[in-house]
Formats: sequence, C-alpha cells, structure tokens
Amino acid sequence: MVKVHDKIFKPYISATEIDSLISALANQINTDYAGKKPLFVAILNGSFMFASDLVKKIDLPCELSFVKFSSYEGTESTGEINELIGFDNDIAGKDIVILEDIVDTGQTLEKVLNILESMDASSVKIATLLLKPAIFNKNYPVDYVGKNIPNRFVIGFGLDYDQLGRNYGEIFQIQEEKDSMLNIVLFGPPGAGKGTQAERLVEKYELFHLSTGDVFRSNIKGETELGVLAKSYMDKGQLVPDEVTIKLLISEVEKHPEAKGFIFDGFPRTEPQAAALDEILAERNTGISMMLGLDVEEEELKSRLLKRAETSGRADDADPEVIQKRIDVYKAETAPVKGFYAAQDKFIKINGLGSFQEITDRLFEAIEAVK
Repeated sequence: MVKVHDKIFKPYISATEIDSLISALANQINTDYAGKKPLFVAILNGSFMFASDLVKKIDLPCELSFVKFSSYEGTESTGEINELIGFDNDIAGKDIVILEDIVDTGQTLEKVLNILESMDASSVKIATLLLKPAIFNKNYPVDYVGKNIPNRFVIGFGLDYDQLGRNYGEIFQIQEEKDSMLNIVLFGPPGAGKGTQAERLVEKYELFHLSTGDVFRSNIKGETELGVLAKSYMDKGQLVPDEVTIKLLISEVEKHPEAKGFIFDGFPRTEPQAAALDEILAERNTGISMMLGLDVEEEELKSRLLKRAETSGRADDADPEVIQKRIDVYKAETAPVKGFYAAQDKFIKINGLGSFQEITDRLFEAIEAVK
C-alpha cells in the first residue's frame, strides 16, 4: 500500500506485467508498421514512461514527439482540455501512432485526433497502456490496448494523483472504502442441498438469488433478446457462449440496484467466467466476497438423490448412471473455479454432512467471519 496526498492506493499491475504488456504492444506495432517509419506522438505528462519503454522495443526507424494536455483535477477527469502545447512538426504524409498512458472518457484523444487529421497525416492510430472500456464513450477506435481495467483511479508508471505518484515503477489502484455488498458464489454437487441453503442465506442476509438455470428459463420464456440468442445455441445442442451467459446474469444484477448482495448459483463454471465476473463487478465498485463450497461424500450424494427421486418426480434423480455423470461433470467444472477463488483467498469449504440446520449454521459462521 502507498499513500499519496489523502488517498491510499494498493498494488494493481506489477512492473513485470507492465513490461509484458508493452512487449506485446511493441511486437504488434513492429508487425503492422514493417517497412514504414512511424512517428510516435506521446501525450504528456502521463505517457512519458510508457513512451520511453515502448520505443525501446520498436525495431523500426521511428520518430518521437510530444504534446501536452491537462484534463484532470484530483481523481476526476474534468472532460475539458485546459492546456495545450502546440504541435508544430510537419506530419503531412506520415504514419502517426499516438501514445497514451490511459484512455478513459476519450476526450483528450479526440482533441489530438482532430489536430492531427487537420495536418494531413497519412494515417493515425492510437496505442494505450490502459483502457477503461466502461467509460470510454467515443466513436473512434483505440487500435492497440495493453490492458482493459475497471473504472477505478490508478497511479504509478507515469500516472499521477495531483502530480504525485508518477515515479512508481508499478501501477497502484485506489483503495475504496470497504464494499458493503455481500456477493457469494455458492457451489455444491447435485444432492448437496444447495437450493435449500441458498434460500436460508437469502432470507438472513437479504440477498438476491441468481440461479443460472432460472435466468435462462426466464429469458427464454419471456423471449428477451438475450433469451432468444441463448435458445438459438441450445436448440443446436451447443453450449451458450460465456459472453451471452454473463450478459444475462449482469442484466439481472442491474434489475436489482437495491440488493444488499447476490448469491451466484451455478455460475461461474470456468476460470474465464470467474475472471469476467470479477471485472464486471469491479466496474460497479463491488466484487465476490467468498466462494462457499458444500463438501459431501459421493456415496452420500447418490443416496440423497435416490431418496429425493421418490418425491421430486425427476428422472435424473432416479437413474444411477445419470447421477454419476452429473457428479463427474460437477467435479470437472468446479475444480478450476475453486482454484481461482482459492488463489484470491476467497474459497471456503463447508462440511455438507449433517442436518440442514447444522449445515446452515456452518454457512452463517463462515459468512460472519468474513463480513
């Protein structure tokens, strides 16, 4: 952690990752501009570190120049260009690559583009180390992006907070006040009693229960745009792409802005889904609080499902082969997601044996320890 002025910032992107991101950008630019002599136009003050490290990795004859704008006050972009140092190079017929440390609203870049286009450049493209897609609201493309980040203020590697913090060799993200939302990923194999426990968690903590299956069924029945799209894949026997599944769930999240938190049931099932969920929640200044995994021995699961078949009317509860396949699929899907949250120190294994109330008490105890 570092303190700059009155704000606390936490480590976000290491120097090693920054170097890797810049190397990838340089490789792409080297390929795209082979046989040309690009002119790199770096926007000061923030991009001086990025521009320096990037140009070192460019294996082409190139030029480097600078322009300067100022549009930040504190940690908020004013959206207005307050200062401009004129650009007087002769760029007619040249291939320009604008270098930015970070692109958020895109206001600054729009001004630069307008100036360069009026000077008859042969081509103008944009390369940025960081992009905030949640607030980027311009129609022009950002051609080279090192990393997409959520809409949180960052410093370091040229980025500043009221002129301080540029000198750090890594990037730090502002430490927000502790998120008050309680967001739980609830996992349990078939027969673990996950549905019943979810109901108890919803009741006690006033959470909103998001079940992947329920969301799909609701959208398909309501013939929403995403529901129709999801059904088109399902009708072909194909898996619904992560992008569609995530959009369906997030649309449900946004319907309940008053919720104190969410229980994600049956999602995420893969590491990419978990990473995407983290990014989307971060853009809303929240995140996953914990993953609760109900742990029940396989033979006990089979016994419970066969017993449940007597009242559930579900054929898959009564067929031992189907039961085994469902358990195997759960194990295969859960293992990588468990590792994802364990790496964040958010995975909590819950003993799923005993009475419903005993299991409920264990879940409550685990949640209270983290809240």
